[in-house]
Amino acid sequence: MNLCIHGHFYQPPREDPISNYIPDEIGAQPFGNWNERILSECYAPNARYGSFQKISFNVGPTLMRWMDDFAADTYADIITQERWNYEKYGVGNGMAQSYNHSILPLATKQDKITQVRWGIKDFELHYGHKPAGMWLPETAVDIDTLCTLADNGIQFTILAPWQVLPENGAAGPYLIDLPDGRDPFVVFTYDQELSTRVSFFPSATVNGDLFLDCILSNRAENPDGLMLVASDGELYGHHQPFRDLFLSYVLNGAAEKRGVQWTYPGKWLKEHTVSSRASLVKNTSWSCLHGVDRWQKVCGCTPQAYWKTPFREALNQIGEWLDAAFLDVIAPIFPEPWELRHRYIDVMNRQMSTRELCLELSDGAWRDQQLARVQDLLSAQYERQRMFTSCGFYHDEFHRIEPQNNIAYAAKAVFLTERATGLDLAPAALALLGQVHSQKTGLKGDTVFSQTLLRAKEECVS
Repeated sequence: MNLCIHGHFYQPPREDPISNYIPDEIGAQPFGNWNERILSECYAPNARYGSFQKISFNVGPTLMRWMDDFAADTYADIITQERWNYEKYGVGNGMAQSYNHSILPLATKQDKITQVRWGIKDFELHYGHKPAGMWLPETAVDIDTLCTLADNGIQFTILAPWQVLPENGAAGPYLIDLPDGRDPFVVFTYDQELSTRVSFFPSATVNGDLFLDCILSNRAENPDGLMLVASDGELYGHHQPFRDLFLSYVLNGAAEKRGVQWTYPGKWLKEHTVSSRASLVKNTSWSCLHGVDRWQKVCGCTPQAYWKTPFREALNQIGEWLDAAFLDVIAPIFPEPWELRHRYIDVMNRQMSTRELCLELSDGAWRDQQLARVQDLLSAQYERQRMFTSCGFYHDEFHRIEPQNNIAYAAKAVFLTERATGLDLAPAALALLGQVHSQKTGLKGDTVFSQTLLRAKEECVS
């Protein structure tokens, strides 16, 4: 039996949008913030035990950047373990992730491209090779998203089983047909029953031997098939204590004694041909059966979240205004203005300067006197991408740090755009965000926006 465990390791950005420092976080004690606590409980022990060498995994770009800066040993262990597979098999067990964990079916076409290209370049920066697969935030998907992955060289992704409709009841992985002459795209689906038990029933992973015996006794062996278990990676030691030890135990010997072969999607594709076909169930996700509505309106899982519709509409409109201001300045200078944003990841990764990027992509009309304006507009576009971080829309209540951070990113983007162009988008943004409020506390979106905007201006003066 071919068995794969996939861990989706991710934390949203915790840095204050203005200071870029992580404040002390309630509940993370004895650590200063949740990144540090989860590092101690999950990332570091799993790296020490070598588990990142045998599972399939993705580490979100914001988390990977934090570990690179603040947890060098764990970061290096993860890289080394992934590279071992790449050098041995020609394909690694790590998957990329679109950069800012935004819900791609709700994103514009250009935002999809930016998110995918930034995610690919971030992966290459850390692991030193191109990714074969990409994890989609919340596994939210539509055909346009798969087309964007395919257009940028991604071969496969992982989805929940209810996100595809197999032809003739065939077992996966599946080929999904794409339009306009593209080759079919490969989708792996995880085992719903087993993944649910692992994620939500701690008793299922108390004993590694019983866990493996259950797999073998309840499922007919298919030598060429692949059983895939997927969950949040933080389950292994943080959400469920001691599951880092469970994972290490089943990965290191216990499974092989029962004839289980550990693999991962990229390796499996090198050794097998995908012939089953399926159609995509669009606008679905793994974390909410109501699909992508979870991130734009009231759904059955968040029945009191009336703030989400005006919130999404406000950020969409602010995003359009920011884009228009960006294009007004950038389009006369650069033949492909969106390419400048897509390539800005090279500056973010310190692989080149903004000036070098501008010289490379300009049509000869570039002048160094324009550098400060262009830098501000690119920084505003970075904040604009952060505005749509998925966790800002996930919960039922508006009075949480996640949606407030999304508004803070919007305020910073508006500030940078005004500094670059003189265009003051704040009054119109405040009018829209004034419609967003917490039913429990009365906190309003325009309050959060104005407070952050004031801090941004004070920081500039100081």
